[in-house]
Amino acid sequence: GGAMSFLKRFPPPAEGVRHRQPDTEAVLAGRSLGAGTLYIAESRLSWLENSGVGFSLEYPTISLHAVSRDLSAYPWEHLYVMVNAKFEEEETKEGPVAEGEDEEDSDDDVEPIAEFRFVPSDKSALEAMFSAMCECQALHPDPDDEDSDNDYEGEEYDVEAHELEQGDIPTFYTYEEGLSHLTAEGQATLERLEGMLAQSVSSQYNMAGVRTEDSIREFEDGMEVDVAPVVAGQFEDAEVDH
Repeated sequence: GGAMSFLKRFPPPAEGVRHRQPDTEAVLAGRSLGAGTLYIAESRLSWLENSGVGFSLEYPTISLHAVSRDLSAYPWEHLYVMVNAKFEEEETKEGPVAEGEDEEDSDDDVEPIAEFRFVPSDKSALEAMFSAMCECQALHPDPDDEDSDNDYEGEEYDVEAHELEQGDIPTFYTYEEGLSHLTAEGQATLERLEGMLAQSVSSQYNMAGVRTEDSIREFEDGMEVDVAPVVAGQFEDAEVDH
């Protein structure tokens, strides 16, 4: 009785039903709720037991739906639906566990999640069930996602506008413009750095050159090798191994 109290009596949905699947077992958190009919309607997903009681899931609360064919995970192929909501069925099941403090901590952080499995007696219907759900879900874009995106873009834009007013943003130049804006001292520093860079590059080149000459001597047949110095350096290691 009490554990099933979220099941309500209501008439089967009449409008916008994209798919109706009779003889479908509903399973919540591993416990069977019996056999009934699954209605994939545009407004919500409803399941009604043959006795006329059942439940509905709102599309915005459905975070995931998939066709599950992995028989090691669950012994029958089914439509798997994850919902961000709490159902009493599970609370009673978890009751005895809920004594440690850990449980309370995790409840605060974690969104409630319920896992439903809808197991049709006719497995060939699963693709149609899945695509009907995709169509209906597309009619209900998640308001939370949209709001948070818009807020975020809005805040970002406001911050930038605010900074422009304050004149906090440093001015950026292209490379050429940047050079023309350098002070004389800065220009000298830049040239000194470029000189040091050129020097270190040429000294690397010379070292590589020395290794090139060594490696030519090392070839037994004395054949001349005409390769870029750095590449010759790499060849040296490879050839010596052989």
